[in-house]
Amino acid sequence: MEVLFPYGKSHVKLSLPEKTAVLYSALPKGLSYEEAKGLVRESIRKPVNSKPLRDLALRVQGAVILITDKTRATPNKLLLEVLLDELRAAGVEKSSIEIVVATGLHKPHTRSEIEELVGRSIAEEYTVYSHNSDDSESVVYMGRTSYGTEVFVNKAVTSADLVIGVGLIEPHFFAGYSGGRKLILPGVSATKTVYQNHSYKMLSHPKADYGFLEGNPVHEDMVEASKLVKSYRFIVHVLLDKEKRVFSVASGDPYKAHEHGVRELDKYVKVEAPFEADLTIVTNGGYPLDRDLYQAVKGMVTASRVTKRGGYIVMLSECVDGVGHEHFRELASVSRKPEEILNYIKKYEPLRDQWEVQKLAQVLLKNRVVVVTRNIKHSVLEEMNLIPASTAEEALEIACKNTPCEHIIAIPEGPYIIPVAP
Repeated sequence: MEVLFPYGKSHVKLSLPEKTAVLYSALPKGLSYEEAKGLVRESIRKPVNSKPLRDLALRVQGAVILITDKTRATPNKLLLEVLLDELRAAGVEKSSIEIVVATGLHKPHTRSEIEELVGRSIAEEYTVYSHNSDDSESVVYMGRTSYGTEVFVNKAVTSADLVIGVGLIEPHFFAGYSGGRKLILPGVSATKTVYQNHSYKMLSHPKADYGFLEGNPVHEDMVEASKLVKSYRFIVHVLLDKEKRVFSVASGDPYKAHEHGVRELDKYVKVEAPFEADLTIVTNGGYPLDRDLYQAVKGMVTASRVTKRGGYIVMLSECVDGVGHEHFRELASVSRKPEEILNYIKKYEPLRDQWEVQKLAQVLLKNRVVVVTRNIKHSVLEEMNLIPASTAEEALEIACKNTPCEHIIAIPEGPYIIPVAP
């Protein structure tokens, strides 16, 4: 059979044996741009467990809108066009609105990247900038969670009368799902706060994984932290189809609306695998999530869920931005043995990007990973304990020399689904 795998803004076509199990989500077809705007508008006016946004925004002196960064497929421009109309209708002046890119520990965005995120007209008419987690002068202490996390949050966010979170609900490899509370932590929190939430102990918990909220310490800690920001009172989150088009919107209370969106998503993305695979072929869902290797760990974790111990994973990720994070590269290269990398993290934490390396090392304890990309030197991938390949065909050849390849699973959508092992 021929299977199309998203790769950057295009696809890779692979011929695979007929008995290959191809796991697809059941996501419904999304809407056109204008139809989606109508659905967003309706959702904002009939929100979950909240007054309509226009009512919340009356007599507001200052509002902050948090948006996701360039690695996420959130249709920020579409959502902002509707949101900003509602705020203006409530009497909130343009000059009183700030749009903050909730980058977490990712790099602050350039001006051109911000224009790509929100559109040139919004970038020119409104104050739009990235959170910088390393700027200790820009954050304020809010308190401590029951998990011991010291919560420092961006001052502009904590001082606003109203904070609105714009995002996307999708599976997340240790927070369970994206969105909601994640726009505060890690989105606009200090480096120290993120380190504590993303600690070795927290990520070692069996429920710090795709699909878990209840009992997941990372999620529960994030919720406690975000609730310290009392002005965080409204979210507008979308669910996207396979072509990154909106098919559902969850608006309202940051916690109840998020849970509502998660329940909706679960209907479509949890997929049972018929067997454990000798070989699993996976992507990072194409652009923008596959723009660097750092993000591609998510697809590897997805594949490892249904790959037998000792089996192989072929990861198709364009990585147009290369490795993505230099600290990630350095930490993933400290040893040839994954168990030694985990021990190193445990001994020397907090370390920049340790959570991504921890998840990668957990995969490598179980599976070998072949990475298909032309944007990272083969020697760099080898240093990081990954097997390089320039083409998908070359990757399959490498894998099938070392594993039987009798049971093959393909996951074209990568981390946008939650495969469940038999």
